[in-house]
Amino acid sequence: MTSLHATIDRRLPPADAPSSDPVPALLARLCALLGIDSASLSQRAGDRLHLLAGSGSSAHHAALAPLQRRALEADAPLVIPDLDSSGTGLSALRFFAGIPLVTGDGQTQLLLTLADARPRSPAMAHQLAALAIDVTSRATIARLARALEQQRALTAQRLALFDRASRTARIGVWSCDLADQSLEWTDGVYDLFELPRGSALSRANTVDHYLPESRRVMEAARARAIADGTDFCVDVEILTARGARRWMRLTGNVEASDGVATRIFGMKQDITEEKLLADRTRYLAETDVMTGLPNRSQFQNRLADLDGAEHGAPIAGMLLVDLDGFKDINDSHGHALGDECLREAAARLLACCGEAVLVARIGGDEFAVLLGARTDMAALAADIVQSVGKPYMRDGRPIALSASVGAAHYHGGTADELFTQADMALYAAKAAGRSTSRTYSR
Repeated sequence: MTSLHATIDRRLPPADAPSSDPVPALLARLCALLGIDSASLSQRAGDRLHLLAGSGSSAHHAALAPLQRRALEADAPLVIPDLDSSGTGLSALRFFAGIPLVTGDGQTQLLLTLADARPRSPAMAHQLAALAIDVTSRATIARLARALEQQRALTAQRLALFDRASRTARIGVWSCDLADQSLEWTDGVYDLFELPRGSALSRANTVDHYLPESRRVMEAARARAIADGTDFCVDVEILTARGARRWMRLTGNVEASDGVATRIFGMKQDITEEKLLADRTRYLAETDVMTGLPNRSQFQNRLADLDGAEHGAPIAGMLLVDLDGFKDINDSHGHALGDECLREAAARLLACCGEAVLVARIGGDEFAVLLGARTDMAALAADIVQSVGKPYMRDGRPIALSASVGAAHYHGGTADELFTQADMALYAAKAAGRSTSRTYSR
């Protein structure tokens, strides 16, 4: 995965390097000596060229790649005195020379590239190439080989540090060539998807690991980034090769050439534990731990959305349910039994209100029910009184429970007004002798 590791290496913090790097110095000397705009040195890595160093205004000109590949395949230096730039994307360049070099080990293949905005005569062009070859003598190439070996050692050190850090943070780096959709992953991504390290990758198969909604979110973010040349970051859920569900934070960065996206790369991080912790924190913030019902905070948040603009279901009415004489149960039987009675009352209330928008515990012995349309509130209130009023058996002894219910229909107004109306109805039910229900009427 040479090219992907090279990408990583370009983005890692710089390690301590020798103060005198001969490669840029040589290239700057060539530019000055030959009177050209730019010179660069690249190393062949499989079918790709990895830029080692450059000097001058066009040192990173991506459109030179086709000419550089031709130069590497030629038996002799490729010299083009006057480049026909029409339709090539090379309008800023006219003179090109690509000179293959081989280091002392006889294996490492380098390419010296010369380029200039001005054309040269054929004789002058070949003379410049010959002079460049003379400057890059065997001794110079030997120095370059030593510098490359030092660079390889530093890169290996950086990558080892990166791999250790990425394992700790559960992070991996990925890359996708947009020309053919080919993928490259570091080991961390393979581990995240629970696939064998180094196994063949196909984007079509990879995206099948995303759960449907997460895949839709990912594809939309990726398409926007490619179209706009921007970055993206999304949290998505995947199903690993071994069937485990995991949450992943996916970041993407787009590389472009002449305004056209050519590659997208970024990081993938396992955030399953972070997601579970966030869900647990949210659950504790919104849930009554005693009964498992939504708490007052969640109730108030839902009540504030009366028209259902945020949650999708408008509120048509409210019930307030208060347990009668609950303090006597705590005083006579203790708080442990009182807690059991609360949980039993909550379970019975929930069983009666299967179609409710929300059933919540909003106080010590007080519950609230938010209802949608097509609910017969009077009938439901009566069911709650009957169900909660059944004795609760404990160690063969019946414990008496009862509830009073106040109901209010929503005919417009504010959330506070609806709550006040239901509370007034509950007060009327209490005044009527408890264990009954009343509905607010204007």
